[in-house]
Amino acid sequence: MKLSKRLLQICHMVEPGFDHIWDCCCDHGYLGAALLKQQSAKVHFVDIVPELMSNLSHKLNHFFADTNTWQTHCIDVSLLPLTQYQGHHLVIIAGIGGDLMSDLVTNILHAHPDQVIDILLCPVHHQFELRQNLSNLHLSLKAEVLIEENGRYYEVIHVTNNADKMKPISLTGELFWQTDCEEQKLINQQYLHKTLAHYQRIQKGQPLLVKNVINAYEQLL
Repeated sequence: MKLSKRLLQICHMVEPGFDHIWDCCCDHGYLGAALLKQQSAKVHFVDIVPELMSNLSHKLNHFFADTNTWQTHCIDVSLLPLTQYQGHHLVIIAGIGGDLMSDLVTNILHAHPDQVIDILLCPVHHQFELRQNLSNLHLSLKAEVLIEENGRYYEVIHVTNNADKMKPISLTGELFWQTDCEEQKLINQQYLHKTLAHYQRIQKGQPLLVKNVINAYEQLL
């Protein structure tokens, strides 16, 4: 199965060296299956929909029958059993809104306060609010990328709670704005104008709610 540009970018941002990779809200498991082929880590497929997980388990048993480097979990992402597996963990959450993503990240970290966890996120919206929460949780930025796919824009954000990696998280993004690539500059400009237009529409009905958000993005112009 050919990966979408978004999932391919997430794959490219997964560094070697993890013992366990958690593909959360995995849907049909395309991302996790691709990671099984390129990583030595054990890949955990997580979704709360029983039918999805049953079908996925059947497919994984067919295509990866000769390996024990995967496991499925039909559970709420907030309940990841990280402490049951020793080693370095990467939690990937993609394809949902930044508001729900914020709640899941908060719950995971609160449930495992003494564990070093890397988290790779790709929200479909509410990026600013997500970044606010990541900053409030005192997470550190490792990498971030902005991509465009079929007219939609996605931020992919890699953070960690590792105290040795202290790089603050910008509320509007930082690294992907610093580019010499003309194609990426155009994507950045289009994304910025689209984002500003979105919050300006909200401002008409709730001016105080998004004033600070608009001010933050306007500083990038």
